[in-house]
Amino acid sequence: MNRAAPVPYGPPALCDTRWLRSARALRDRLVQQGVHVLRVALVAATVLAAGGAPAADFPLKPVRLVVPYPAGGTMDLVARLVAAHLRETWRQPVIVENRVGGNGAVGVEHVMRSPPDGYTLLVNGTPLLTVPYLQPTAYVVSRDLVPVVATADVDFVLAASNRSGITSLADLLERARQAPGRLNYGSGGNGSLPHLDVELLKSVAAINLTHVPYKGNALALQALMAGEVDLIFDATSSIIPLARSGKVRPLLIAGRRPIEALPGVPIFDAVYPGSGIDAWHGIFGPVGLPADRVQRIAADVAAVVQSPEVSQRLREMGFEPSGTGPAEFAAIVRRDDERWGRLLRTNAIRAD
Repeated sequence: MNRAAPVPYGPPALCDTRWLRSARALRDRLVQQGVHVLRVALVAATVLAAGGAPAADFPLKPVRLVVPYPAGGTMDLVARLVAAHLRETWRQPVIVENRVGGNGAVGVEHVMRSPPDGYTLLVNGTPLLTVPYLQPTAYVVSRDLVPVVATADVDFVLAASNRSGITSLADLLERARQAPGRLNYGSGGNGSLPHLDVELLKSVAAINLTHVPYKGNALALQALMAGEVDLIFDATSSIIPLARSGKVRPLLIAGRRPIEALPGVPIFDAVYPGSGIDAWHGIFGPVGLPADRVQRIAADVAAVVQSPEVSQRLREMGFEPSGTGPAEFAAIVRRDDERWGRLLRTNAIRAD
């Protein structure tokens, strides 16, 4: 009896060598694809660990707003007002941390060295730009920081003491040209914004005034009311109440727009086109902060400062609510950095 040929173990197709070659090729492709997927997963995990989660997931933990000046000052008060409302938006603690020293440089350098994840942000103003020209610092604004959003604008006003007898800007210019250097002005110290405001006026008006620096604007303002100095540039929050009570005479608005509480007072930019002075408060992050996170923070902060409650409070404090976004704010910072740097270098101004 003829027996059938033995049947190999398993289905005949499994014993076909062509199939084996195809199976091995498929295995190799799957292994390669698996390695690729693993690599993608590892990259994603690294990004997430570095704080690069999508902006929609921000914030997932407390955010710190670093103010490089003492608690109780105007910059600190604005930061705390914004922080209180951001807590409601973000459903996370927003902590205001005062890191003082080095005319603000200590706080700036702390943020500069922080991870660029949006959880450590800097609150600062125009002095951020002037300090590196006044003293050695480890930071360069254009290299180390990213402008995120402007929170508020600050208007300054040039005022004369009643004892000086100066009645208007025209009167001031005439007297200054007749007796160069006889009139003087007070400020909160060398390189302070009130000091630089007057230096800019001197430059564009071609006049000479004598600088009398004090240890802070409060002392300079007291000297103005006492008639110890003839002039001072100071914030509207300080000048407007004194002007209303007749204790000082406002002569010039430093900015680019009129102030309702000071009718008839000329505007710097109208008298000397292109010379209007912008003073601002804003939020910055360390360089490398992802663009989508910059946009998220900027939008949330702008919504806060433009809300009826916060904008009203800012105006009561003497500020104009802003909310200017990253691109426009960065352009303002570049322009002001060039302007103040040129003025400080030309006049060889150094810190006290």
